[in-house]
Amino acid sequence: MPEVKVRALLAHLLIDPGKVVPADRLIDSLWSGALPANPAGALQTRVSQLRRIVGKESVVSGASGYRLQVEPGDVDTGRFQTLLSEARTGAPEARAALLADALALWRGPALIDFADEEFARPEIARLEELRLTALEDHAETRLELGEHALLADELGDLVGRHPLRERLRASHMRALYRSGRQKEALDSYGALRARLDEDLGLEPGPELAGLHQAILRQDPSLDAPVREARRTNLPVALTDLVGRDDAVSAVVGLLGEARLVTLTGPGGVGKTRLAMETAGRLTSSEPDGVWLVELTAATSAVSGASSATSAGSGVSSATSAGSGVSSAASVAGATEVAEVVAAALGVRDEGPDLAGRLAEALRGKRMLLVLDNCEHVTEPVARLAALLLRTAPELRILATSQEPLGVAGEQVWSVPTLAQKDAERLFAARVADAAPGVELDPDAVAAICRRLDGIPLALELAATRVRALGVRELAARLDDRFRVLGGSRNDVPARQRTLRAMIDWSWELLGPAERLVLRRLAVHADGCTLEAAEAVCGDDALDVLPRLVDRSLVVVGDGPRYRLLESVAAYCQERLLEAGESEEMRLRHRDHYLALAERAEPYLRGPEQRKWLLRLDAEAANFRAALTADDSGSSERLVNALAWYWVLRGRLGEGRRWLAQITAPGDITRTWLAAFTLRTGEAITSVPVAAPTADVAALTGLARAQAFLASAQLGIGDSEPAEELADRALTSFAAIGDEWGTAFARSVQARQALLRSDLDGARAYGRESLDLFAQLGDRWGQSHAGFAVAWHAEIVGDYAESARVHRDGLRMSEELGLWTEVADKMSQLGRLALLAGAFDQADSLHTRAMALSAEQGYTVGEEFAALGLALSARRQGRLDEAEAHLLAWIDWDHALDSDAALALIFAELGFIEEMRGSYSAAEARHQQSLTRARAVGDPRAIALALEGLAGTATSETAGAYLLGQAAALRLSVDAPLPEGERFDVDRITARLRASLGPKFTVAYTEGLTNPPK
Repeated sequence: MPEVKVRALLAHLLIDPGKVVPADRLIDSLWSGALPANPAGALQTRVSQLRRIVGKESVVSGASGYRLQVEPGDVDTGRFQTLLSEARTGAPEARAALLADALALWRGPALIDFADEEFARPEIARLEELRLTALEDHAETRLELGEHALLADELGDLVGRHPLRERLRASHMRALYRSGRQKEALDSYGALRARLDEDLGLEPGPELAGLHQAILRQDPSLDAPVREARRTNLPVALTDLVGRDDAVSAVVGLLGEARLVTLTGPGGVGKTRLAMETAGRLTSSEPDGVWLVELTAATSAVSGASSATSAGSGVSSATSAGSGVSSAASVAGATEVAEVVAAALGVRDEGPDLAGRLAEALRGKRMLLVLDNCEHVTEPVARLAALLLRTAPELRILATSQEPLGVAGEQVWSVPTLAQKDAERLFAARVADAAPGVELDPDAVAAICRRLDGIPLALELAATRVRALGVRELAARLDDRFRVLGGSRNDVPARQRTLRAMIDWSWELLGPAERLVLRRLAVHADGCTLEAAEAVCGDDALDVLPRLVDRSLVVVGDGPRYRLLESVAAYCQERLLEAGESEEMRLRHRDHYLALAERAEPYLRGPEQRKWLLRLDAEAANFRAALTADDSGSSERLVNALAWYWVLRGRLGEGRRWLAQITAPGDITRTWLAAFTLRTGEAITSVPVAAPTADVAALTGLARAQAFLASAQLGIGDSEPAEELADRALTSFAAIGDEWGTAFARSVQARQALLRSDLDGARAYGRESLDLFAQLGDRWGQSHAGFAVAWHAEIVGDYAESARVHRDGLRMSEELGLWTEVADKMSQLGRLALLAGAFDQADSLHTRAMALSAEQGYTVGEEFAALGLALSARRQGRLDEAEAHLLAWIDWDHALDSDAALALIFAELGFIEEMRGSYSAAEARHQQSLTRARAVGDPRAIALALEGLAGTATSETAGAYLLGQAAALRLSVDAPLPEGERFDVDRITARLRASLGPKFTVAYTEGLTNPPK
């Protein structure tokens, strides 16, 4: 670490990045009056040392001093203030996300090493005030979003640290009131009023006093806002849909009669636009939303094998059942289609049979699914649609394709071209957009629309020529062009010839640079950013793209992102092939997205996680395209770079598929594949053994994959190999100084320690991990590490601390969209509510967690929530309900060889039988629990089984002895049963004590002094 004066110099320059700090001021601050013999020389020495650390060019000297040559966005404080500015406007969801990102940049107090230095105090005070203001903004925004239940507890600690901030207290009081805790809200106001009077002789401000009065009279204005959940991902239309009112009504009517409606027709006829308009009309009538799945993103083996571009028509021919596609290609296509649909719906891909789990996630949902551009993958789409419709009786599907899907019950609606009058209206509207004020000759417009057969895309392309030609000249030139084309390509339908002719003409009117950029754009899947366009198409992209947008050849969306319409893309792929550039552009595309994935990877482990997750989400189709098209060593680099993204987004099935396709994989790839295989519910026969390496990058990648594999093995089979793997990874991280890796490995070790009841280790490893992740600003890591910290707190009976850590993890997981983590946190908070006897709250949290897990296809989370519901139901005496929850998971846990889960399930089933009075059946269940607990080696699990057996013992004396042995086991790991977990022990103890009298204590003490081996 640099010596203190070098760090102080850097702190000085960071306070005003880009501005010159006078040398005299630096000297006075660094030496505080005790000047060296040569102050200027001593300062120059420190500047030279700093330059060696941050780069010579980063510290610039001037006539009067030095400045740090950085952009504000390169410094945490600059990024923080930029995010705060951006969060001042927009929807509450967007503001909350930006404020969360801003606050995630804080990893401790500002300039903590120089808190006592005069030069740093003003900046520390300014930044701390900005942070507190951001926290207040965030709290108010989250109240708008209805998150009062979480805030009611979260803000308590913050108000305690800053008791005189009235705005913060107001948010806390609102959160308490909306959570049904009116007395606490009033008490909070009373505490502030008393403190202000005692310390300052003041009263609370009028705004807070008004809030106090509103709470007293239970003013309806204080109620939480009613907000509808986001129920669609349909894009916002940039223009009105012209001439399709009757068509929309017809399709809406069909969807009322049939559950699958397919819009068919040639490219350019407006299938997608009609589907979007129809779906938009139905958003209010679909409780679970309307969701668009863009299937041009499915660059599957089926598409590659059977979808060829026709040079004669300029449109893609559709896949058909008779196309001769191999069964292997068909399976690959079905898998990829399911992956694309799951990603669009936010369903996690963390187990076998994604299509089946997707269907289960939609069971009971009342929604409309829009499957757009199915013609590339008709067969796999048809099979998936049939499965979804069979499983989810309230689901409706609206598909667009150049041919029917061929599914039973499908209603096919052929999209017609526009009627003459509607075509003229559309043409006039687009001319008004492209060339405002141009006079339109009605006869010429009518002739143009007739000549273009009322095809919407052809009309839009033609409208862009009016500014240069006028409508009369455009009509004349169209007549000439179609006379030339009239005798050619008679095997192609007339409407397709018309569209082809218009795209041909638009192409011919482009200059060389415009043609080059346009054809090269076709290599992208589902659009691209300007950066990607420049990397693949060349430097001219920046100047050319706006002109292509003006000509309706390129569509621009949010981001901005640039994409080609389907028909234009197919045409440009032909032109790319004719130019002999297909292979070169494929390689450029691959190299750009490989570089993007490798650049993004470190940002997925720090405070900018959310931003980079969203960026990679947008490029999912391009990553698939890069992997599909490449069988070189670059593919292995790409899958390894994307591995952590797949983990965070729950795309483990997709990741596993790509990892498995690498030929001759290296150690890192084999390790990731083993971990992904385990996490998707399949066993592995052995842990990959890696060859020694001195390469730091390779060692880092391998250690991270090993740590994740150790995490994937938690609770499955023999724990020793996983513990050795975590130890090995930690050793590597320590050797290379990888703090993130150390934090992750410690988090895994904390969970391993919990499983073997090493509570001291769990607490130490978990706290070390949580602190490291907090310093790094990794919200996923904090949530992950918090699990062990909170679990330990629960075991020792510190429920308040456990709940605080879980709430923090829940908030951070929601901010990142990590919905499986959200489900886990809900279940954990539900268990704490259960232990506190708040059964309604516990059941609500567990039910929400189970539903969210089911939506995500997250089987582990479903079981976790179901076991919580079982525990609650049994404590409330609903034994049959509890038993049903438990029995549903036995087979699944047997398949995973999950001894820890089975030990708990069998113990709970034993308690149910014992409470029914079926002592023989109860004893059998508890014996099963004991066998599984001994396999795990967890003294607390063994103690639970012994406590169960105590309730079924034929001799009351033996029962008391077993209770003593169980208590001894718990004491051996410093984990006596806290009050909230004594339900079974207390009732069994009461029964045995009533029967034995003083003999109970004798037998109990004998067991306590003779714990089982």
